[in-house]
Amino acid sequence: MEPTLRQLRYLVALAEHEGFSRGAAAEGVSQPSFSQAIRNLEDLLGYPLAERGTRAIMTPLGREAVLAARMVLAEVDAFMSLAQRDQAEGTGTLRLGVSPTLGPYLLPKLVAELHRAKPNLRVHVREGLPSELIRMLTEAEHDVVLVQLPIGEPGLHVERLFRDPLLVAMAPEDPLAAKEAIEISDLEGRGLLTLLPQYRLSEQIQTLAQAAGAHVRRDYEGTSLDAIRQMAGLGMGLAIIPQLYARQEVRGNDVVVKPFAGGRFYREVGLVWRKGAGLSPTFQSLAELLKCVA
Repeated sequence: MEPTLRQLRYLVALAEHEGFSRGAAAEGVSQPSFSQAIRNLEDLLGYPLAERGTRAIMTPLGREAVLAARMVLAEVDAFMSLAQRDQAEGTGTLRLGVSPTLGPYLLPKLVAELHRAKPNLRVHVREGLPSELIRMLTEAEHDVVLVQLPIGEPGLHVERLFRDPLLVAMAPEDPLAAKEAIEISDLEGRGLLTLLPQYRLSEQIQTLAQAAGAHVRRDYEGTSLDAIRQMAGLGMGLAIIPQLYARQEVRGNDVVVKPFAGGRFYREVGLVWRKGAGLSPTFQSLAELLKCVA
């Protein structure tokens, strides 16, 4: 015996909706038919996949089976899209995951360009922390993700897009505000404001602080780039912010923004997808559009 695609879809629906009746309703079938398909999978594997009760709680084997089912179904969808792509390049639905430190500053222009260049391509966007985005990509919940590099997970293709220079934001009365450009030695002894440790930008700023003899203000960790910019404006420290963010969001006189001398510090941004996803032409087109937008 081998599992059918219908059985795998029912298994994913069971996990997503946490119930046999809700899963059956989502798939548009009767609950007895839905439950029988799950039992057939359990008979095939020899172990229960879900605990029966008010909520269907997936067993450890069930969670592994759902992950495998999602990956199989994603590859099947990619296979079935081949004929559509031959007839009309850039059609279908694309699930795009994006970091909050990138999405708001790239996606509005990207969506406008996609609407113009590929009107038949629908893009579903979800923001998330970088580690969560990569997990969802490997588990086939995203088709492609836009994140800060590097990414070291195996089985993923990384398309490098561009370098985004890092800038220093400070209160208008800060002594460094009079300088044209900031040397790394200017940061010695200073407190640097950054995001939560889950962001790769935070890791990068920690490395920069060590090299400069500065320290990261862990007592003032921001949940967004807006937050650390505002803290810098209040004199709580120096904020290291990307140029993409600064050119759209820094207005008025709340902070002064200066580049690093020689533009030597930057973050690298890339588009990442599974090597076996089968949608590389569409992803490559998306990468080229992102380069133009950036």
